[in-house]
Amino acid sequence: MKNLNIAVIHGPNLNLLGTREPGIYGAETLDQINKEIEQEAKKCGATTEFYQSNIEGQLVDYIHSCAGKIDGIVINAGAYTHYSIALRDAIAAVNIPAVEVHLSNIYKREEFRHTSVIAPVCIGQISGFGAYSYILGLHALLHALGQASS
Repeated sequence: MKNLNIAVIHGPNLNLLGTREPGIYGAETLDQINKEIEQEAKKCGATTEFYQSNIEGQLVDYIHSCAGKIDGIVINAGAYTHYSIALRDAIAAVNIPAVEVHLSNIYKREEFRHTSVIAPVCIGQISGFGAYSYILGLHALLHALGQASS
């Protein structure tokens, strides 16, 4: 079976995990979460590439750079989820299967967080399971790519 290469993309403010509103986002740091994702991906025969930026254009550029070298994307676009047509269009343009993830349950939060402009170009969305949302997203993506995780 092909060794799949998965990009894990983190949007704005996720670099502050561990200290940013731990009651909402948990106490794990972004580095800790990335290590957990990497370990889980290895168990499933996949490799991971991580990227985080607080700048919308840099996220768009990174998504563009995934074309031809990345098999799937797990993305937590942070606040850009709710209004970045540029990220939505970048995901659609590269035609790489993507799963949207969120640490918190966006539907239990403020009304403006209930809308995702990137969801229509993603194969699915997972929210509300803290850092485990990324693991669930990884497994869902691998399943959709035909590399069912064990």
